[in-house]
Amino acid sequence: MTYEKAIKYLFDSAPMFQNVGAAAYKEGLGGTLFLDEHFGHPHRSYRCIHVGGTNGKGSVTHTLAAILQAQGYRVGLYTSPHLVDFRERIRVNGKMISKKRVIDFVEQEHSFFEPLHPSFFELATALAFQYFAEQKVDFAVVEVGLGGRLDCTNIITPELSVITNISFDHVQFLGDTLPKIASEKAGIIKPGIPVCIGENINEEVKAVFANKAQEVGAPIAFAEDENCQIVKLSNCQLTGFCQEKNRRTILSSVRLLRERGIKISDQAIKKGFAEVCTMTGLMGRWQILKKKPLTICDTGHNVGGMQYITKQLQETPHKKLHIIIGMVNDKDVSTVLGMLPKDAVYYFTQASVTRAMPVEEFSAKAKAHGLCGNCFETVESAYKATKKKAKKDDVIFVGGSTFIVADLLKIKGLLRCC
Repeated sequence: MTYEKAIKYLFDSAPMFQNVGAAAYKEGLGGTLFLDEHFGHPHRSYRCIHVGGTNGKGSVTHTLAAILQAQGYRVGLYTSPHLVDFRERIRVNGKMISKKRVIDFVEQEHSFFEPLHPSFFELATALAFQYFAEQKVDFAVVEVGLGGRLDCTNIITPELSVITNISFDHVQFLGDTLPKIASEKAGIIKPGIPVCIGENINEEVKAVFANKAQEVGAPIAFAEDENCQIVKLSNCQLTGFCQEKNRRTILSSVRLLRERGIKISDQAIKKGFAEVCTMTGLMGRWQILKKKPLTICDTGHNVGGMQYITKQLQETPHKKLHIIIGMVNDKDVSTVLGMLPKDAVYYFTQASVTRAMPVEEFSAKAKAHGLCGNCFETVESAYKATKKKAKKDDVIFVGGSTFIVADLLKIKGLLRCC
């Protein structure tokens, strides 16, 4: 079996949420626990850090992994979604799981899991946890897939739980108010395990976390309420405006890990922040792809993420702003469109996933908000058109959806020229 066939088998047998949305969502931990039993509870052989929240999970997980790597630990990293290759989800010390290991998983286990009809994420999680045990990692930094309470990753007992922030996303599964969403995210808070809350949205949400922590006897730290300057950072590889809050969350988390006796030096912290993308392969966070014209992509895809992107675009020097954008159909499209600058030139497009909002529909919604531009059937065609039109002193921004960025990064030769 080839790697391409193995991946196709996984995608076809159990649809990815990133492709089809709600149809791929499977509530409950029954299947996960069954798979975990079958593989011998591999996550019990290493220490874990569990990271949930609405925005910032990827930046926080990758930076924590980089810091631990810089300290000399062997570190597994499990994140989602992937942008270019499925194997981005499962890394050890920044190196992706091998194609052969993915092939072996499908070939050796398909007869077991087929009768179970597991979700794609259940299978990916089972593979990740098993692989980390095989690789004898010291730590695994594990990102929650969706929510927290019923997420596949919530079978672990971590050294630390982290909840980055709360914003409106996946409301059809997690609830239509911030306290309801917070309650689902709070499901990763474990008895006796410290939890770091990154951003205080409001007192009602804060109370949800505080009450849950008190209920299970978990020490709780609110990063925004404490002085987290445990080390002076002079160089950070992640430069998006949203990273200021993420940095505070990470530093607070490191303090809590140190209090649990985990050795992390100031030098390791500095190196982790300075080299996070290099050490872990993180992409798509205010990623500069080209200098002239300045070309940037960012996976921020909801109101919480877009508020930072629009502010940073306004403050980035440019003669003309060109925005390649598309969204998926289960997001708060109207609110996001209302946040975007009216004076930019827009290139409306759609990602190559089933969930993508058709470009004509998206364009109509955008024009209702006073945003003007042309439609393009693919991200690549939109990017080519933008390159022809943009001058060297202009700025090109690509985003609106994780999957728009994914399609951009798949353009042949793009990453090599960066």
